[in-house]
Amino acid sequence: MKCEFCDADTVTKPVRKQHWFKGKLYPVENVEAEVCIECGEPYFHATTLDAIDDMIAREHPVKEVISVEVIRV
Repeated sequence: MKCEFCDADTVTKPVRKQHWFKGKLYPVENVEAEVCIECGEPYFHATTLDAIDDMIAREHPVKEVISVEVIRV
């Protein structure tokens, strides 16, 4: 596929995705994405995003719990 931002090709590889679900942020590791070889923009298939939602909605393994800061500008 071609990147929408720079028109370069993409490659399939696992990435960490910051995924929002019902108002909570979940960093999810090893998510398959198409990633631009030039600018690094990731693209996720709808089926992948639906699978993440389904996993979060059920009981799921938790690697770690982290704290993040929210900054208002």
